[in-house]
Amino acid sequence: MVGTAMACSLGLDPNLEGKKILLLEAGNKKVMDKVPDAYSTRVSSISPGSATLLSGVGAWDHIMNMRCKPYQKMQVWDACSDALITFDKENLQDEMAYIVENNIIVAALTKQLENLSDQVRVQYKSKVVKYTWPKSHQVADAIPWVQVTLANGQTLQTKLLIGADGPNSMVRREAGIPTVKWNYDQSAVVAVLHLSEPTENNVAWQRFLPTGPIAMLPLSDTESSLVWSTSHRHAEELLQLDEESFVDSINTAFWSNENHSELVETAGSLFRTALSVLMPSAGSARQLPPSVAGIGPKSRIMFPLGMGHASEYIRHRVALIGDAAHRVHPLAGQGANLGFGDVACLTQLLSQAAFNGKDLGAMQHLLEYETERQRHNLPMMAAIDLMKRLYSTNAAPMVVLRTFGLQATNTLPAMKAQIMAFASK
Repeated sequence: MVGTAMACSLGLDPNLEGKKILLLEAGNKKVMDKVPDAYSTRVSSISPGSATLLSGVGAWDHIMNMRCKPYQKMQVWDACSDALITFDKENLQDEMAYIVENNIIVAALTKQLENLSDQVRVQYKSKVVKYTWPKSHQVADAIPWVQVTLANGQTLQTKLLIGADGPNSMVRREAGIPTVKWNYDQSAVVAVLHLSEPTENNVAWQRFLPTGPIAMLPLSDTESSLVWSTSHRHAEELLQLDEESFVDSINTAFWSNENHSELVETAGSLFRTALSVLMPSAGSARQLPPSVAGIGPKSRIMFPLGMGHASEYIRHRVALIGDAAHRVHPLAGQGANLGFGDVACLTQLLSQAAFNGKDLGAMQHLLEYETERQRHNLPMMAAIDLMKRLYSTNAAPMVVLRTFGLQATNTLPAMKAQIMAFASK
């Protein structure tokens, strides 16, 4: 998604007209003549900022003509207490974000690339076997450009190589860029859910269980997408269950109060009463999520979760974007949005460099890209990691602490507005 968006964004920039842009894609061309009847299990929550980027490259109209589901509200609550927080726009006409299937985003961007064939060349089924990096200091036989060798023997040279090749990025590895990363000892189980009855379905639901968060994201009036982060062993068990038992597990995870304790209940109740005295009109009413009746055919899959961050996003003539630069836990739905933010920022800085007649692969503007994006990405990644760790325990002191924090934040509209503003970029 992110690499194709980058190619579209560069191809449409008037200051980059006449530049040779090549997209190397390892897979086949993703064409979608007709939207499949069944929903895909892999979806992204697209923020207003990312929707603006996709609109700017002409892909958003294709997405709207295919399939996407806006939501106006999000409710997050704790399985170990009554604490909850809701995010919603004051005016419910405003979309908070959109749930879009990944394959639809890729198909929409691919369709847009076809319209840019004069500006952007695409080579599908391209496997890179070697990168030869330029020497930054000038020596007699130095190659001034990055050389890319493909499996078919073809060699290419470029003034700027942009690595959008995922969390196991070969570009990052070959460039020798160090990465801080760890696995979470968790896997995510994803599936398409059929709801018990049609509903307006404009709320994203997330509940923090001691084993990890479970989220239900709207796809249509009758279907939602499940993202359940849990231990590897439990994820394996969930995949083995028959459909009825799996559905029962989901409903129990959202509705059961078995993890509540009297101590936490009492502390939470006292704190809530104190808050209601201080701010009588603040806070939000609890809503109950829809119940699940079934799942889509062959829609259950699991994948391991982890965190990763490249200590540098750039080298001489190299820039990393998307998961090649940063990988996050899906609990905040920000993975794709961070990548699209990279695309918008890098395009703007390369456009400015081209306008000023600068070398596109020079460190000067690439350093600006790195600084600007790390300033945004690092606080977001730290917050997501902290949330994951804070909610990975049902120890009473920690539960009481996060209950107070969640309830207090829920009564502070200004703080909630700031959180939403940061996440919607």
